[in-house]
Amino acid sequence: MTSIGKLGAMQQLMKGGKMMPANVISDDTILVKKIVADHNPEGLDYDVKPLLHIVEDILRRSTLGSSEHDSMGELSHVDQLEDRTHLPSYTSMLEALSVKIDRISCEISYKILSGVDAHSTTVAIFEMLTIYKWDVKLVLALAAFALNYGEFWLLAHIHDTNQLAKSMAILKQLPGIMEHSSSLKPRFDTLNDLVNVILEVTKCVIEFNDLPIQYIRQDVSAYNTVSNHIPVAAYWSIRSIVACAAQITSLTTLGYEIFTSNDAWELSTLAFKLRSIVDHLRKQLDICKIHVEEAMDTEAYGMLRELFLTPHTDNMKIIKALIYSHDDILPLYDGVSKKRASLEALRRKNVLLLFSGLEFSTDELLILEQIYNESKAHAPRQDNRYELVWIPIVDQTSEWTDQKQMQFENLRESMPWFSVYHPSLISKAVVWFIQSEWKYKNKPILVVLDPQGRVACPNAIHMMWIWGSAAFPFTSFKEETLWKDETWRLELLVDGIDSEILNWIKEGKYIFLYGGDDPEWIKRFVKEARKVAQATRTPLEMVYVGKSNKRDQVQKVCDTIIREKLYTHSWSEQSMIWFFWTRLQSMLFSKIQLKQVDDNDRVMQEIKKLLSYDKQGGWIVLAKGSQIVVNGHASTGLQSLIEYDLMWKEHAERDGFETAFKEHYGKLHAVDNPCCRFEFSHSMGRIPDRLTCPECRRNMHVLTTFQCCHDDNVEEDFFVSSVTPPNTN
Repeated sequence: MTSIGKLGAMQQLMKGGKMMPANVISDDTILVKKIVADHNPEGLDYDVKPLLHIVEDILRRSTLGSSEHDSMGELSHVDQLEDRTHLPSYTSMLEALSVKIDRISCEISYKILSGVDAHSTTVAIFEMLTIYKWDVKLVLALAAFALNYGEFWLLAHIHDTNQLAKSMAILKQLPGIMEHSSSLKPRFDTLNDLVNVILEVTKCVIEFNDLPIQYIRQDVSAYNTVSNHIPVAAYWSIRSIVACAAQITSLTTLGYEIFTSNDAWELSTLAFKLRSIVDHLRKQLDICKIHVEEAMDTEAYGMLRELFLTPHTDNMKIIKALIYSHDDILPLYDGVSKKRASLEALRRKNVLLLFSGLEFSTDELLILEQIYNESKAHAPRQDNRYELVWIPIVDQTSEWTDQKQMQFENLRESMPWFSVYHPSLISKAVVWFIQSEWKYKNKPILVVLDPQGRVACPNAIHMMWIWGSAAFPFTSFKEETLWKDETWRLELLVDGIDSEILNWIKEGKYIFLYGGDDPEWIKRFVKEARKVAQATRTPLEMVYVGKSNKRDQVQKVCDTIIREKLYTHSWSEQSMIWFFWTRLQSMLFSKIQLKQVDDNDRVMQEIKKLLSYDKQGGWIVLAKGSQIVVNGHASTGLQSLIEYDLMWKEHAERDGFETAFKEHYGKLHAVDNPCCRFEFSHSMGRIPDRLTCPECRRNMHVLTTFQCCHDDNVEEDFFVSSVTPPNTN
């Protein structure tokens, strides 16, 4: 055929797509009106994803430059695909749809060779697919195109090595085509780009059809928007398939000269239009997914609440709901064997659930491990078996980086108990639940479940810090029992921290515990205390225990005490200071958790005083042996010592140091009696609704304070403001 003859044939072949009125081409409503009217699915549900896997594999490999000798990665993909084709889902689906695929393929070829315009051909294909849903229509049309397109490229790839393929290739003019592959490449690149966009649209439609519509409210406009746009997307996708098929047909029937001379505007225009359609669909689909996820999370949250209200024979339903409900993987990591483990390791045991972020301090971890090991020794009997599981809580909306993964793995490896294998196993509903029900923010909490999955304690971390392994088995009942036997004494404040203080208590010595971050006050306080002790011949020991925050300033004070050789003991190890204040704060929160915040509870009132004095600058505690004599403010305590010679020397000589100092401090405190203040971080969890001042016994006002905490090395957790549990009432 001459070039003029080929050009005429090509014009006849492609005439339909170019002679349509511009207003018809641009008006999608008119184009899809008949298609939507004829759309009448019979309710047959075909899972076309397996078929799409095959089609996509054909289309991905049907490119210029592909060969039998693919990369190892691609060969691996082929092996997986071949394994899948033996599955019943592939066999039954292909048996049901293969005839339809062949008919569509033949119809496309016939219409193109007959010179039927692209729109009419597209409508004809839809008429063959009226009984199928939109996703099935698209996959069947793609499969029909893949038959011819894949055959073309298969012959192109193997015609040099296979005689049968070589003979068939000659009939399709492939040897001449492949000789001019370099000049053909831009055209095939344009065609492949369009095929990729068609695949994206098809996947979007499948994803939309897979949405569980029971979780989508009727007022979700994005869902309705996608529903209305899918017919348009389906039309232009199949219209593009026809255009791609026409390009291949023109190449094999008219030759490469016409293919290279033909303007690629149609394919580029279709790709641009489909790209715009798929971008819009993807945005709306993402909105729908968010609504579905929120609805499913809300449902899961409500089911979790109901689950804890229901009696169970063992704890497995509860454990699975909190950690991982499926059986396809091993969700735990054993800190002893360093291997993955199943949830069966927790069946019918007392389970301690440790919830925390990735910012777990070394001090906390070391002390917790010590208590854990000691408690293990306390529970040798079968009926007291228990396990501890770390459940990491991370911001699921932020990117999970390699740095976070390494931080998580390092922390997991340092724990001798069970851990959740990966934070992604913990659902958003579980995060909501532990926030609302167990008041988790970003501070570690330890929820205790009995062998039936009932909550034995909503947070045992406080009693662990206060009493250590003596709090075993860490139930709320045990916590109440321990408090009943407890009194306001020096051992309560320092037990387990400094054995030297315990020796002083046994010897009945006077002991000053004091704290603050003002080096000048500390130097003067030590000097005056030693002066009064010497004057009254009082066996006095002094211990600087720092401050609840401002670690850097506290370290400077400790350095000053050593450098200037002040006659006082100090805790140079920051872990000791941290544990002292952690225990003191734990006492407050333990009382709050047990709702023991009444004004008649002396231990509670004294704890509140000490915490308040610490926030106001500094404090002192004077004890004689175990008995605490004065729990006071730093400035008043120093003034009392300074006024010894002038105001209470004779009293001390008559009644002793202890009585005289206590009475004089009381007089000064009565004149200058500053009320207390407390600061509760949002990360603390259980914050009381009402609190009385331990000084004046009036209800305290609630204020909002913004305080820089960079010196404390504290990072507020994302849950504080960004996550709110749903209202399921």
